Amino acid sequence: MAPVVKVRRRPDFTQAVRALIAHVAAAHPHFAHLDARRILVVAGEARRASRGTVKPLTFAQKKRTDSMGRKKPRVKIHGRQMLYSITLRPLFFRHSTPRQRVATVLHELFHISKHFDGTLDHQRRHEEAGEGFEAEFAPIERACWKRLPPELVAPFAYDGEVRVLQWLEKPQSWLPGERASQRSLYTEKHLFEGVVRMKTVPVVKTVH
Repeated sequence: MAPVVKVRRRPDFTQAVRALIAHVAAAHPHFAHLDARRILVVAGEARRASRGTVKPLTFAQKKRTDSMGRKKPRVKIHGRQMLYSITLRPLFFRHSTPRQRVATVLHELFHISKHFDGTLDHQRRHEEAGEGFEAEFAPIERACWKRLPPELVAPFAYDGEVRVLQWLEKPQSWLPGERASQRSLYTEKHLFEGVVRMKTVPVVKTVH
């Protein structure tokens, strides 16, 4: 009889990011307006030197159509409408320390409007805030990092293959016209759980 070989399942990194978002929403007043259940987390393609980006999935007040008549496709995962999507990019997985990864997620969350209505905070756009963005964000990031439970940090320090949601078919920013060929609804059927190799940069401790 052949021996039973137990294969360790790859960690679910999507769930790790969701747990982080849920924690900071409950523990830190700067993120209290967030609802982790309405933020989709996916792995995506490279975009210059970016580690992550956040994208609003609706217009203001959770509407699908704006004042110019543009319409966004609806993204519903397991029956729940998503308001935002955070895309984690290759540099996040391949060339980051644990703290850099946590900071990337917090950075993208910091762009989200305090109304949590499907829009971003215009005062926290890089082109609007300039250096003021980092000046405001840095102490918040430090406070969150210091208070983060070790069990929530551990997945961000993992080195190896993890499971992360990815798009089979990526939604457009908005629908160009009313052509029947344009998909108006995206669900979990348009996602798949892919394998991504995380390569963690070791943290060098200085001796004083």
